[in-house]
Amino acid sequence: MIDETTSQIEARLKDTSSLSEEARQELARLLATLKMEVTELSKTHAEQAQSIAGFAQTSTHEATREEKNPQLLELSLEGLATSVEGIEESHPRLVQLVNRICTTLSNLGI
Repeated sequence: MIDETTSQIEARLKDTSSLSEEARQELARLLATLKMEVTELSKTHAEQAQSIAGFAQTSTHEATREEKNPQLLELSLEGLATSVEGIEESHPRLVQLVNRICTTLSNLGI
């Protein structure tokens, strides 16, 4: 399920005309790292890993919409950030990655 979700995010990034090439490359790089980290997390915390992937998908959708809704973007990013709460000690790299994704997507929504 995580592979399917990340593939949908990749397709969304590829098909979005509102992204600069630089932003597209940065997000693709972050997504590739997220996929590895979430796949590793899913071995011990499958539901949490799926939540992270799902919120990443929703946040990407909101940040790349033609008609952006700042409230929906903010809510989806808040959900993504909240999805990694409590795993800071065991998965610090994943938490840092999610924070970077949130910042990048938030900047797209401006």
